[in-house]
Amino acid sequence: MQKLWRQVPVTITLVGLMLIIYAGITLTGGSQNPYVLIHWGANYPPLLGQAQQWWRLLTAGFLHIGLTHLILNCLMLYYLGQQVETILGKWRFLSIFLISVIWGNLLSACISPHTIAAGASTGIFGLLGTFIFLGAERHNQLLLRQLAKQYSWLVVINLVFDFLVPGIDVWGHIGGLVAGFLATAFVESKNNLANHSIKRFLSGMILILAVMIMVRMVINYG
Repeated sequence: MQKLWRQVPVTITLVGLMLIIYAGITLTGGSQNPYVLIHWGANYPPLLGQAQQWWRLLTAGFLHIGLTHLILNCLMLYYLGQQVETILGKWRFLSIFLISVIWGNLLSACISPHTIAAGASTGIFGLLGTFIFLGAERHNQLLLRQLAKQYSWLVVINLVFDFLVPGIDVWGHIGGLVAGFLATAFVESKNNLANHSIKRFLSGMILILAVMIMVRMVINYG
C-alpha cells in the first residue's frame, strides 16, 4: 500500500475522500435522501443561480447515491486514475479530473435545471476523454493507441446505456468527456512547441468560453 501511495497519491486520496464522505452521508440520513445530498453539496441548479452556490459543481463529484454507485465509481476511478496519473503526473491528472467534474456538472445544470445530481462519473468520463486525446496525439505509442480504442468503445456503450436508462446524468457524462479531452490538450506535455501552443490556446479558450456561456444559462434559469 505504501508503494502504491508513492506511485499514485492523488488517485488514492480521491478514492479515500469519497469513501469517507459516503460514510458521513450515511451517518447523517442516508445517501439516497435528497435533502441530505443537497446539504452535503450535491449539484442542484436552483441553488447555483439563485444562491450563488457554485462550489456545488465541485463537491457533487465526491458524493454518491447508494452503495452500488459508490463502489462502481471508486473502482473505475482507481483503475483509470492510476493510469492517467502515471502517464501525465499527479498535478495534470488532478487538474483534468477536477475540470471534468466542474464542466460536467455545469452542462448537467444547463440541460436538467431541476435535477439533483451527484457522483464522480463526470470526472471519470473526463479521464476517458484523456485517453481518447492521448491515443490521437501519441499515435506512435501502440499501448496508448490500443487503450484509446478500447476506452472509446466503452464510452459509446456507456452513453447508449445512459440514454436508454432513466435517472442517469447523461449530460454530466458528456460534459465530463468533452472537458477531459480539452483539458488534456491544455495540460499535456510539450512534444511540438508550435503545435502545442496552438492546441493549448484553442482548448483553453473553448473551456473558458463554454463555462461563461453555461454559467449565464444557469443564472437565467434561476
